[in-house]
Amino acid sequence: MKVILFGATGMIGRGVLRECLADERVTAVLAVGRAPTGVTHPKLREVRHAALDDLSPIEDELRGHDACFFCLGVSSAGMREPGYRRVTYDFALAAGRTLARLSPGSTFVYVSGMGTDAGGRAMWARVKGETENALLALPLEAYMFRPGYIQPVHGVTSRTALYRWAYMVTRPLYPILRRLFAAQVTTTERIGQAMIAVAERGAPKRILGPADINAL
Repeated sequence: MKVILFGATGMIGRGVLRECLADERVTAVLAVGRAPTGVTHPKLREVRHAALDDLSPIEDELRGHDACFFCLGVSSAGMREPGYRRVTYDFALAAGRTLARLSPGSTFVYVSGMGTDAGGRAMWARVKGETENALLALPLEAYMFRPGYIQPVHGVTSRTALYRWAYMVTRPLYPILRRLFAAQVTTTERIGQAMIAVAERGAPKRILGPADINAL
């Protein structure tokens, strides 16, 4: 399968990229983003594009793919709703609508989060919920991944210094967290493998929590 990957420089996206490059089922990866991944691989091609809310200039590059893994996102901490909505909703819908037109019926996997709720009081939960609903309404095989705690593995790190420090502290505790809270924790490796599985054979439901991701 040929895959488009948004957000390949972030923690989740980098983990997904690693799994795609290692999996024989994935024959090509097109990474779309504003910054280079720094990764060189025969299966990987990159398209640099700054205005991710308007993909019309690179539409020809996006044709002919089987799946899109949308891992791009930003923390809502310190952000007002218009800025958060632009990255969370506008960027994702630009990708979803473009792929729905170019490759209707293709697979689209969106990384959301536990607690997402279009009717929720928290700004981030509401915006993500609205994003999920809009993507699910498109003529795509759309799946929403709602991971809880994500442990980065295989050298994958967060670009945020505070998160890197937090993951360093919790890394020795991960085996305990996995035993005590199995339904709420996963890894970057499992997320990447689950996305490939969904693209290959689908999933029993469209909204997938940590336990569903791990099962896939």
